[in-house]
Amino acid sequence: MRKITTALLSFLLIGITSFAQTQFSGWLASFNTFSSKGKTSIHLDVQLRSSDEWKEVQTFLARTGLNLKLRKNITATIGYAYISNRRTITGIAGYAPEHRIWQQLLLSHNWKRVGIAHRFRLEQRFISRSFVQNGNLENSGNVFANRFRYFIRGLIPFNDAMPFSKGLFAALQNELFLNLGDKSPVNGKTFDQNRAYIAVGYRLKSSFDIEAGYLNQYIEGRNGITNNHVIQLATYLRL
Repeated sequence: MRKITTALLSFLLIGITSFAQTQFSGWLASFNTFSSKGKTSIHLDVQLRSSDEWKEVQTFLARTGLNLKLRKNITATIGYAYISNRRTITGIAGYAPEHRIWQQLLLSHNWKRVGIAHRFRLEQRFISRSFVQNGNLENSGNVFANRFRYFIRGLIPFNDAMPFSKGLFAALQNELFLNLGDKSPVNGKTFDQNRAYIAVGYRLKSSFDIEAGYLNQYIEGRNGITNNHVIQLATYLRL
């Protein structure tokens, strides 16, 4: 029964994505946590993403936040993010800023040797209004949108060391994005996108990982579906 269900779901997915616009891009990411006094720490991640076929820089993202450790395995965060996105209107391209306030709760636990993390994030998005003027892309004002994100990640060590402090590992993760409240400023729908990811990495020491993998970004836009195939290189620093 499980094999039949998997086959049916795979067939359905192929059927859905066959009508999608296909893209190929690359993402670079650096995720960092800097401990401070007591139960607090600083979050900082910086990301650079290419457009289709690696032609231009599509997105620059810088996100920071203040972490508060509620329990050994539960951390709450509040923060701010700046995102610069490349847009094209009637053939005119340029970059438009988006500002976000975000809050999240991170829960972690182990299942046998697998480290599992669940992340629940709310975002208040201030998205620039863009228009073409005198042959240039201009931005003035913004629209407001709310979004919820649920992320689950499993890290699977390739050795039996407990705790895992060095060596090869595999990572599996998925993140679901849902629009909340007034959806007219975005795609007009509750479902926004889904990101499924598989990677192989190496933990050089307990505070630093590097990994490379494949991410499938499935986006339901206002004017149709985009299926983005992404090669991602990421580092994780914990100080």
